[in-house]
Amino acid sequence: MPQAATAVAERPTDVSARHSSGSDFAPLLRAVRARGLLEQRTGWYVRSIAANAAALAAVGAGLFAIGHSWWVLLLAPVLSVFCARTAFIGHDAGHSQITSNRTVARLIGLFHGNLLLGMSVGWWNDKHNRHHANPNHTGKDPDVAADVLVFTARQARFRLGFRRWLTRNQAWLFFPLTLLQGIAMKVYGFRDLRRQSRRERAVEGPLLVIHLLGYVTLLLTAMPLGHALAFAALHQALFGLHLGMAFAPNHKGMEMPDPHGERWGHLKRQVLTSRNIRGGALTDWFLGGLNYQIEHHLFPSMPRPHLRLAQPMVRAHCHAVGMSYAQTGLVDSYRQVLRHMYEVGEPLRVE
Repeated sequence: MPQAATAVAERPTDVSARHSSGSDFAPLLRAVRARGLLEQRTGWYVRSIAANAAALAAVGAGLFAIGHSWWVLLLAPVLSVFCARTAFIGHDAGHSQITSNRTVARLIGLFHGNLLLGMSVGWWNDKHNRHHANPNHTGKDPDVAADVLVFTARQARFRLGFRRWLTRNQAWLFFPLTLLQGIAMKVYGFRDLRRQSRRERAVEGPLLVIHLLGYVTLLLTAMPLGHALAFAALHQALFGLHLGMAFAPNHKGMEMPDPHGERWGHLKRQVLTSRNIRGGALTDWFLGGLNYQIEHHLFPSMPRPHLRLAQPMVRAHCHAVGMSYAQTGLVDSYRQVLRHMYEVGEPLRVE
């Protein structure tokens, strides 16, 4: 997901200034920088953006070509996949992976997030920056705040009514609930407009409305109403599922720092709370590079194609300083996530 360039996630140069003195992270930062892995890959991103735009245009043409047939529903999963790619591009722009020019990065984020997806970069920026600063830290990371799901036994104890039932069954409901994630993120974006400054709201609000009107107009122009309703439901559900499949393995079930315990350094805070996913080029493409979650959290502005190059260096460094480095297969990562969700809800099932 894109991140507004007005408050871009902490870049490695910022990290080094804060943590380099006498830290376990400083030698790794120097080695990564010496390899040129923090240098941008603008050409790679230009090709990726162009390919994604061409794919979206091809799907759009396909809607008009077969929109009056129920076969058009076969394009919904295809569109959901390339919408996820659109979100990944916006996410990278927000982290200054594509360009260090904040104005350009913001424009890329607004185009891919607000306009193409109807997802507010301002809302995501506020949420995502806090997540990167303190991943898996209850009370500080909004991604582990008690909401529809809970992530700690303490959070589970305070659940009442319908939410208590949700917590008891959250392991079984986790992936079905992600079917609603795409719609939910759009709703959160509209709600967040009240928090934004008047200047931000004047840009983001109209783009969100244009997306909504454009999406409805596209579907109703390309196909009958019944087809359009079915297509929209399938597309949005699969888009949410795809995002859920990309985000779920990253931190859930990993270490959760004690909010009242010792303050962890940058290396420990980012490595022990993150999980990498093994795989090749297909995994990298499907997960948008988020399968290198440890490297991404250590070096948020590192271009996506460099993450896999930095991985051996990071893993070796963690081994050298005696720090665990979590990496597993995609299916096993989901098993670990669901097991954690099941264990959190266990006390409520044995009352």
